[in-house]
Amino acid sequence: MKSRIMMLGLLVVMALAVSACSVDVERNPDGSLAVESSMTGDALQEELEAAIADPLVREFTADLHDGYILVTSERERVMSDELDTMTFRLDLGVSDGHLTATISDVKLNDKPVEEERVAVWNERTATRLERSGQRNPNSTLQAVTVSEDGVTMAWRVETARSRGD
Repeated sequence: MKSRIMMLGLLVVMALAVSACSVDVERNPDGSLAVESSMTGDALQEELEAAIADPLVREFTADLHDGYILVTSERERVMSDELDTMTFRLDLGVSDGHLTATISDVKLNDKPVEEERVAVWNERTATRLERSGQRNPNSTLQAVTVSEDGVTMAWRVETARSRGD
């Protein structure tokens, strides 16, 4: 039992060393773990920029508010020196134990962006942020909170004790 606890502790420390997230862990009465991971605004911005995965995007900024994120960026035009301005709102949520990302009000120079592209961004964003915040494969996302300080995800991690093993 001690080796499992030490292994879990080592995994959490290693995960913190390679990510910009902090993690708090508490044991629930049923033996499962309540894990809260927090991501700073800078780390969130890096993950969002990677999720968009557009090499023409420059000056990417994620502005955190209570409950949502406003994103602005400049995008280079192909075969031109001109820059376009892109903006959108991002809301994070939870569905069936997984993170959801809803990008809305997407504008490129005040014109809407294709829904197909936004759907891909939603999927990539949710996947990247969930992976960044998740610390255990036996975990289920319970809640996500966006504040001016960052994003906090609350997880339930099943253990042998909580499963009755």
